[in-house]
Amino acid sequence: MSVLLKAENICRYFGGVKALHNVDLEIMDDEILGVIGPNGAGKTTLFNVLTGFDKPTSGKIIFNDVDMTGKPVHEMNKAGIGRTFQNIRLFDAMTVIDNVVVGMHNKLQTGLMGIALRLPVTMKQEEEAYKKAWELLEFMGLESYAYEQAGSLPYGIQKKIEISRALASEPKLLLLDEPAAGMNPQESKELMNFIKEIRTLCPSVVVIEHNMNLIMGVSERVVVLNFGEKLADCKPDEAKCDQKVIEAYLGHEED
Repeated sequence: MSVLLKAENICRYFGGVKALHNVDLEIMDDEILGVIGPNGAGKTTLFNVLTGFDKPTSGKIIFNDVDMTGKPVHEMNKAGIGRTFQNIRLFDAMTVIDNVVVGMHNKLQTGLMGIALRLPVTMKQEEEAYKKAWELLEFMGLESYAYEQAGSLPYGIQKKIEISRALASEPKLLLLDEPAAGMNPQESKELMNFIKEIRTLCPSVVVIEHNMNLIMGVSERVVVLNFGEKLADCKPDEAKCDQKVIEAYLGHEED
């Protein structure tokens, strides 16, 4: 395996708050990486920096051998980095299939003129986009919801729609921010199997999750953050036995 993304000495400060401090991270081109840590550890801030939603105070991000440090969201996405969010961000009034097509915006070449005049090239691209969206919904087992309003569907279904939209951009790297949040145990178990299946479309996946059964069940490697710093980078079984990791979650024994 080769390195797909390398983050070097990433810092993100908000005034005097060090949300991330000198974090080094390597993501391989064919692995499921888990990112864990207590609340406030800097996990989502790390995702925001890696996907262009936030610029690092210092440090460097190399993706696919290209320096992407400080690039905006659309450039990160076009380069091949897709993500979901801790809080679902769907277009509630739009249909499920339309939400998925939105995820292809960086791949479509259509301009406003083509849309307004309904040019043949525009119509062809639109047809191909909806065909691909339908195939994704079938892969996700969501085709029966294709023409329903996304905001009217159960939480677990909305989570899968958001993953479908992220996959629509054909990412080389997919970052999932707490995909099991709000799910019951059965839904979480199904999600665990599904994350493994996603690798047929995107072989490199990074998951932030508080559900330890899920993170330990899908991850081949685990990075642990605490107070904005990297505490450990190891196999899941090693993390469960690491005293520093245990203390970060549970506190010192005398406490």
